Amino acid sequence: MPTVKSVETILREHPNAGRDHLIPILQEVQDSEGFLSQESITKVGKALALPTSKIFGVATFYNMFRFQPKGKFHVMVCRGTACHVKGSAKTLDLLTKALAIEPGQTSRDGLFSLEVVACLGACALAPAITINGEFFPKVTQAKIGKILEECRHKAGAAVPEAKEN
Repeated sequence: MPTVKSVETILREHPNAGRDHLIPILQEVQDSEGFLSQESITKVGKALALPTSKIFGVATFYNMFRFQPKGKFHVMVCRGTACHVKGSAKTLDLLTKALAIEPGQTSRDGLFSLEVVACLGACALAPAITINGEFFPKVTQAKIGKILEECRHKAGAAVPEAKEN
C-alpha cells in the first residue's frame, strides 16, 4: 500500500517548482489521497502561484485525474476498437444506468466508481471490464447484472430491484 503523504509534504519535495511541475505534483497528490480534492488543488495553486481555475483546466483535460474518491468497487470499461466493435458503448450505457453514475463519478453510497479506459489489452475477449483489477471478458447485460449483484453482496449492501426500461 502506498505511503500517504500530505499535500504539504509533496510540495516540499518540489522546492522552487513552477508550472512545468504541475502534472507530476497532481499525480503525486492523487496517488497519495486517491483523488484531487478542492482543498489540495487550492494548496497546489498557492504553492505554484497558479489560479485554481488553471489547475482545474489542466486536471480536467487529462482523464487520469479524479475529483472524487474511488468507490469500493472501481469499474473500468474498455472503449478500445475491439471492445467498441463488440458493443462496449452498450456496456457503458448499462453500467451508467445500473449504477446511476457517469464515468468519473462515484456512487452516493461509495460502493462503485466508474471509469472509461482506452484499452484493457484483451481484444479477443471484447467487450471487457475490470473491477478492482479483476478482469471480466465478453460481458453481456446478464453478466453485468450478476457481477454488480456479487459486488453488492460482498459489500453487504442491498441489491436494488430491477428497473423497467
